[in-house]
Amino acid sequence: MSGTAIIHDATLTPTKLELLATWLPSQSWFTGSGEDLERVAGFRFVDPDGEVGIDTMLVRSAGVIYQVPVTYRAEPLEDAESALIGTMEHSVLGTRYTYDAVADPVYLVELMRVIHEADNEADLSRGEKSMTVRGSGIVPVANAAGEMMRVIRVLDGRHVPPSPPRPLGWLTGRWTDADGEHEQILVTLR
Repeated sequence: MSGTAIIHDATLTPTKLELLATWLPSQSWFTGSGEDLERVAGFRFVDPDGEVGIDTMLVRSAGVIYQVPVTYRAEPLEDAESALIGTMEHSVLGTRYTYDAVADPVYLVELMRVIHEADNEADLSRGEKSMTVRGSGIVPVANAAGEMMRVIRVLDGRHVPPSPPRPLGWLTGRWTDADGEHEQILVTLR
């Protein structure tokens, strides 16, 4: 297990969805509108050092579900200005710099660990989980020159648990929404 994510009883200004509504329309993979954005599900990982919040949200716009992993930091991340989604005021923790997590080394290391170790999402200190994830585990390959990770942004039903030929590893997500139960690959490792 990835640990327990501490969830504070706090107010965020702007809210997570408000922040994403201004950032998502500028992303090439997003074809929706920030005006109809709704949260579908989400999960969290835990930074082993306890410094960085790691949150993945599934959001829907114009009928399409998108995966948006984000990290929250007390200080700006060096050399990642282009990955900055924006800042929020957290009523308990203060200013939080919010980043597209695919540019944050803390997220990438924890995601790789979860996939490698066939681990799952973090428990929550309060509230209920809205989805579950599971890493596949990997079998080491002698001729692998390096691993490439792909975070799947558009969850369109085409990314289902693999059959041969398989990627080296993957992260699968399961959630239920108004359209029923879903299971899709969220990340592949090749």
